[in-house]
Amino acid sequence: MSVHIDITGLRREDIAVVPSPLAELGMALHALSEPGHHPGLQGWATGVTARLEPDLADRMCEAEFLWRTTFSDLFLPAAGIPGGTTLPGATLAEDLDLLDKLTDEQFVDAALEFTCALAYDSHGPDALSDPEVRRRAVDLAASRGPQQVQFTMRLLDDPPSVRAWLRRFLQDCDEAFFAEAWSRLRHQLAADARHKTDLLRHKNLAAALASVSPALALDEAAGRLTVDKLSEGRTVTADGGLLLVPTSLGWPHLMVLHRYGWQPVLHYPISSPELAAPPSVEQLTLRMTALSHPVRMRICRHLARSAYTTGELAQAHGMSAPEISRHLSVLKKAGLITTRRRGRYVLHQLDVTVVARLGSDFLEGILR
Repeated sequence: MSVHIDITGLRREDIAVVPSPLAELGMALHALSEPGHHPGLQGWATGVTARLEPDLADRMCEAEFLWRTTFSDLFLPAAGIPGGTTLPGATLAEDLDLLDKLTDEQFVDAALEFTCALAYDSHGPDALSDPEVRRRAVDLAASRGPQQVQFTMRLLDDPPSVRAWLRRFLQDCDEAFFAEAWSRLRHQLAADARHKTDLLRHKNLAAALASVSPALALDEAAGRLTVDKLSEGRTVTADGGLLLVPTSLGWPHLMVLHRYGWQPVLHYPISSPELAAPPSVEQLTLRMTALSHPVRMRICRHLARSAYTTGELAQAHGMSAPEISRHLSVLKKAGLITTRRRGRYVLHQLDVTVVARLGSDFLEGILR
């Protein structure tokens, strides 16, 4: 399962690495709504939440489905401007002006992304013109409570008023907590953007992407960029470009905007505590599957305590050596055990460091 971006014909000058204050504000709102996703930000989130005025806190709850899951594409409006070459604004005000340039259909579809489950990377009916899509949007919003239903109804009945409401809300968030955070974060983001841009100019796309995330795989011959995620999707750069937007608040999320008709965007975390080479989704699946078998769990119990030969494990578990070998092969393929030779004997032992990381690796994999 991956997201594929067709980059056939993409030139270096068509790739831009640009911070976005609006995207960073979207990630800040997400971190405030789901602090469990971002353990490193829990202190900051607690401090901000404690200082929020009650009215602003209520409004934050009113439309939290725009940023609770990750955050809506509305926070990257540059990608929705026709032509596929528009860049994010240098200031929040400039980014909000780009948000105003989206059509009502774009605005509503992006706002309903998480509650309506519209077709994302293909063209489909929109909620403003299709009664069935509208009904489904309201039904799904109901599962999130009466506030979300009211907001969705307002969105469907009067998009301009919701646009004005959202702009005012985001400006109030900027005044309440984000301006101070952005004054600290923007220098780090700008430095990262310059570094990636230098790699593009003086080396190549492969070097720049390798510095973005090990979850990216470039196949230049096929003209394809693959993002290792537990989701599926496809998009093309076509006549537009590829936009890379760094975030200081985003780890472990690596977001790929691949909405139909929008410019592809990689929204990637910088300065993250992730491993230099975190496991791929495929490798993570292998590890979880390997440990799900009761016999292999019992074998791991032995191998966690000491190194054993195949024969010793066979005797301990009342199984044949070939049976034990098959289980050891699964564990080894998953990267969970190490082997070493001592004379004519081969000793197997559980890599407890890898197993200890599985919890955080699993969380990173499903949140990526």
